[in-house]
Amino acid sequence: MTPASPTLKDVLRQVKRIELRTERLVSSLAAGRYRSAFKGQGLEFDEVREYTPGDDVRTIDWNVTARAGRPYVKVFREERELTTMLLVDVSGSMRFGAIPAISPRAKLALAAEAAAVVAVTALRNHDRIGLTAFSDRSELHLPPRKGRGHAMRLLREVLAAQARHGRGTDIAAALDALVAHAKKRTVCFLVSDFLSGDEALARALARAARRHDVVGLRIADPAEQALPAGATPLVLADPEGDEELVLSAGRHARAAYAAAYAAQRGRVQSLFRAAGCDLVDLSTDQPAFTAMSRFFAQRRRRIHA
Repeated sequence: MTPASPTLKDVLRQVKRIELRTERLVSSLAAGRYRSAFKGQGLEFDEVREYTPGDDVRTIDWNVTARAGRPYVKVFREERELTTMLLVDVSGSMRFGAIPAISPRAKLALAAEAAAVVAVTALRNHDRIGLTAFSDRSELHLPPRKGRGHAMRLLREVLAAQARHGRGTDIAAALDALVAHAKKRTVCFLVSDFLSGDEALARALARAARRHDVVGLRIADPAEQALPAGATPLVLADPEGDEELVLSAGRHARAAYAAAYAAQRGRVQSLFRAAGCDLVDLSTDQPAFTAMSRFFAQRRRRIHA
């Protein structure tokens, strides 16, 4: 089911509501827990000081040493500022949801809530954050910046996102664009339903993970997990194309569908694991903050173990 496009008034109202709710939740998520979950983004030069026994000889500053006549070493410190990018899938399949008595909201609305958790946390940490909204091509790009106004615009753009140029999905192209343009090591939150897990995605994940810290936020809806019971044939329309498929709603068809759905999710999980990337599962019937907060805590424990 594809919900009607929201008006600007609707979007602004949702932005305010999500911002206020997220602010309260993020205040309970210690800034240090988020930051320490992504430590080690890089080192920046701090100062030079005289060499002392035990210093790594590879840090000797030979220019200063030559001028001073005695050895000096470069001192580095961990960068205080993180650069975060949100890559958000706005293709046709992300508009699925908001079905009465089955799912409370569209998948794209949950993506916006997840984006708000990241944006507000980045804002409180004085980090830079940017956005790329993509379908089978880039639909919108906001370079990383600081500030509340920028963070709220980012959230507004996700909520009002429309795939203006393409209906399909090309996650690999979005990741390759990140690798091509983000020269500084970046924490990348890749937000999608990941309904396809192919070799192109596997290769792009591996390339991105060599330079950046990629975290997948997989958006799902309860109505996607199983075909509804009943004997009436179902007409399924491809939200990213023009195809329609008529399926039996019998027991065997439901079992085959459930098996295919589970297998596809398993393939995506394997792709992320092979690339050394984390994958966090989010569902439209649950708050994004709950799963993301749990992930930050688990990752922090893993890094500091």
